[in-house]
Amino acid sequence: MKGAGIIGHGFLDYAVQRQNRISMNTNRTIKIALTSLLLAFIAAGHPSANVLENNVNCSYSKTRAKTQENHQTSELTARIVERLAPTAAKKSRIAVGAVADGTIDRHLFDAMAAARVVPAQNCTDAEFIRRATLDLTGRIPTPERVEAFLNDAATDKRARLVDELLAKPEWVDKWTMFFGGLFRNFSNPGFTPARGAGSRDAFNKWIRESLSTGKPYNQWPVELLTAIGEDSTKQGELNWLTGTLTFASLRVGVLQETYDQQALFAADNFLGVSHMDCILCHDGARHLDEISLWGRNATRAEAWGLASFFSRTDVVQAGGGTGGGPGGGGQPQQAAAYAVREDTARTNRDYFLDGVTLGNRPARNPIEGKNEIAPRYPFSGKPAVAGERYRVTLAKEISNDKLLAIAIVNRIWKEFFVLGLVEPVNELDPARLDPDNPPPAPWALQASHPRLLADLAKEFAAAKYDLKWLMRRIANSRAYQLSARYEANWNSEWDKLYARKLVRRMWAEEVHDAITQSSGILPAYKIGELPTINYAMLFPETFGMPVATIQFGAMGVPIPATGPPDPLAHVTMFLDSFLRGDNSASRRSGEVRLNQALELFNNKFVLDRVKATQADGIIAQSLNLTDEQLVNKFFYAVLSRLPSDTEKSLALANLKKGVRTEQAENLLWALYNKADFLYNY
Repeated sequence: MKGAGIIGHGFLDYAVQRQNRISMNTNRTIKIALTSLLLAFIAAGHPSANVLENNVNCSYSKTRAKTQENHQTSELTARIVERLAPTAAKKSRIAVGAVADGTIDRHLFDAMAAARVVPAQNCTDAEFIRRATLDLTGRIPTPERVEAFLNDAATDKRARLVDELLAKPEWVDKWTMFFGGLFRNFSNPGFTPARGAGSRDAFNKWIRESLSTGKPYNQWPVELLTAIGEDSTKQGELNWLTGTLTFASLRVGVLQETYDQQALFAADNFLGVSHMDCILCHDGARHLDEISLWGRNATRAEAWGLASFFSRTDVVQAGGGTGGGPGGGGQPQQAAAYAVREDTARTNRDYFLDGVTLGNRPARNPIEGKNEIAPRYPFSGKPAVAGERYRVTLAKEISNDKLLAIAIVNRIWKEFFVLGLVEPVNELDPARLDPDNPPPAPWALQASHPRLLADLAKEFAAAKYDLKWLMRRIANSRAYQLSARYEANWNSEWDKLYARKLVRRMWAEEVHDAITQSSGILPAYKIGELPTINYAMLFPETFGMPVATIQFGAMGVPIPATGPPDPLAHVTMFLDSFLRGDNSASRRSGEVRLNQALELFNNKFVLDRVKATQADGIIAQSLNLTDEQLVNKFFYAVLSRLPSDTEKSLALANLKKGVRTEQAENLLWALYNKADFLYNY
């Protein structure tokens, strides 16, 4: 690949770039020295160059670990902003203390005023349309929509844009992917008993329909927790439970292992309390003393009380089998379909303590001669209701628990503001969330803005748990619309004030779909029985899409690959490099890694979309335009903005060098390697 790279807000001279990349007319494999690679990364404006700088004692190396663990840092934001083109668009500053309307702005701007921190200026219209479109739909805006938005003089155009985006099918696509990850929708991720593709697709459909129909979020746990049925490939709501099975339960009959898993996922997925995992092994005392006030006082017996709500539930292979365990028939790792039954021959008593040492958790020994634990909700102390199915009682408790609203508000907040009001989002401490009932010293309220989190959660509940209401409220806030650029020196302690936009690296699917959309060259993926898929955000899961590069057999043992590589393996590699996870053991991450730059630089998925030979592509469709029209069109399509004067001047100059078609290819490739393509700012 040859062409003009972008450095900061301009292009590096073609001759310099020539030595780093070989012609598009050859085999397109990049073979260059490390020093040249570093130069090319800097020229491309890609922040992963900083990873290489660690080897030369760059000051950035001091924060490398922090950046890799949590990319939403001041350092990363500063690095990306340095690479943004200057904007001549008119901006305005929000006066500290001047915002009084709206729960979000009132709390945040009051906090900024109290801390004497001046907020950033408003983001430009070009920045807003790209930011909001990515955050709400996972897509970048089309060039036509960007141009129309920039030319719209109406004062309410941002609010109208938010409503427009919330009504798009792409909104359903992105948030189906989000909740598929939260609820661990997978087919065969390895060291977990798998649902299978049919059950995965049914769960994906259930999530999609729940979003499309505006199902109140507090209804979700009711349907997922109380489901009963005989075919998980036809009844999507069964599949939250099918993803909770454990090998210890399937293979050796330790059913409590699955009950514990169900209790953990219920606490984590719906209430944001992942420390339940610790409590299911041991009391919190001496283990969580400095982490969770709730956890330090919680006991294993209380966690068993939560698990006992699932003790009458049997998740089995459909068709009559009971599954694994002694006499269970040895259920395979991946069944064609599962059934969820109640009060079967092996699930007819409460959570039992038998002292068995098999499984992943310590032995469950009787307590003072008592070998069964009755259901009891640990966050309220309420027992099971006489005559009511245990899971029905549990669903009522969870759907009415204040933690449900708090947890989802915090998770959604993080998706828009990059940093949750409580971090990590699944480590909520129930004893440190109520600003009207603060914890005793030396403990402090957990949220960075406890009153904001509490008030927004109450308003969300009052709005009938409407997810679109919540996202609309966030996207219309003045705080969300602040710029990532900051004119003065920034203190990392101000991150939690949200006084500037913190950048985020796009999801793997967003990168893929942005390249697909802007290039005009749509792939055609065939996943099982599903209709042909053109965009990665439509994949039913993250693992092995569009093709599995790893297969797993019994007990999660990898099966060596046989035969020639799949022709789409490079797409899977591209997506995996951006850390999309597998919806199971490996969760989605926004971490910055060197191989992400390499994939953008040289993956076949990218290079195939910067060819003028593709008749439907943006290059072939633009060659009849003037040079200036072509440059503007490419910038609008890829970066959702016009080029700066310097960028335009250098792009036009390069188009006049050599073969114009090749230079157009080079320009498009260079834009895909810009920092403001990969990062939402």
